Amino acid sequence: MGAIRYELIKQCRQTGARRGRLHTPHGIIETPIFMPVGTQATVKAMTPEELKEIGAQIILSNTYHLHMRPGEKLIEKAGGLHKFMNWDRPILTDSGGFQVFSLSELRDIKEEGVTFKSHIDGSKHFISPEKAIEIENALGADIIMAFDECPPYPADYDYTKKSLYMTIRWAERCKAAHRNTEKQALFGIIQGGMYKDLREEAVREMVKLDFPGYSIGGLSIGEPKPIMYEVLDWTTHLMPENKPRYLMGVGSPDALIEGVIRGIDMFDCVLPTRIARNGTVFTSRGKVVVRNAEYAEDFRPLDEECDCYACRNYSRAYIRHLFKAKEILAARLATIHNLRFLLKLMENIRQAIMEDSLLDFKKEFFAKYGYSEK
Repeated sequence: MGAIRYELIKQCRQTGARRGRLHTPHGIIETPIFMPVGTQATVKAMTPEELKEIGAQIILSNTYHLHMRPGEKLIEKAGGLHKFMNWDRPILTDSGGFQVFSLSELRDIKEEGVTFKSHIDGSKHFISPEKAIEIENALGADIIMAFDECPPYPADYDYTKKSLYMTIRWAERCKAAHRNTEKQALFGIIQGGMYKDLREEAVREMVKLDFPGYSIGGLSIGEPKPIMYEVLDWTTHLMPENKPRYLMGVGSPDALIEGVIRGIDMFDCVLPTRIARNGTVFTSRGKVVVRNAEYAEDFRPLDEECDCYACRNYSRAYIRHLFKAKEILAARLATIHNLRFLLKLMENIRQAIMEDSLLDFKKEFFAKYGYSEK
């Protein structure tokens, strides 16, 4: 059977959006789902218990960062990533490819792999597809990603095509290197930039490799959202219906709704935790920069429609005071709220799919939030 099994429960009659269940070694994930990002084996400012309280079903950790520090051998010695970070629900690890290309001072990209400098101390490292899988096998997450190259935006056609075919060859090598198939599901990554024929070719070639799930990479890297949605329109309808579809690096409320409408099951993004630490929160009526002076005497919760710990117990005025005083609790409360906001949004989306009313839900949400429909 393999490590995971996707169960399609319902498709929305209005949109074709999917309501499903993903069965994993560490529990069932109700989809579509947003996955909080725990880059360095922790979701910043949050304990595992708090993540469970807000409804987190699965979290994502980063292979590149954990390889750099503390090292996969130490984590394996500790009993694997779940035990190391005290999280007994599913975990997904990315391959580290995006970080290698975006954070590191590159030295060389070759067919064999990538030589790069550490962002921590400048030391030289090499990651090949085989090495990436070796690291991910040691970490022990339920879902792991193939090693890929993520072309920048914009990138010309010839570069994107060469990059895509190398990513496909690397995916083949990743699959051959993967040793823990009964406990870890390896997903292939669909690249191809902003070019319709390359995206379609990427889906065809990845599907031939018969991965247990597929992720769409190379989006939310600076392109306008309408282009991202267009790429999804080209891509998702070609993907297998009996396997999960994961859109990497997307986490704004509008993009989550639009992605689900286009058939996506899984999302992740650092956006909610990053903007929380800077004093910005999602609310049902749009973003609020709570550190601004206008909230100094605002004794309402961050969002009157939210059921999170922060909204049940504290006011905008208090949380603004914490930010101005540079208190750690400010980031904690804002993070709890932002993640709960997105997880609650996904709960509502799942309900709307079951009721065949996702377009109605979108219209109402966008009107209240302040998005214009495009």
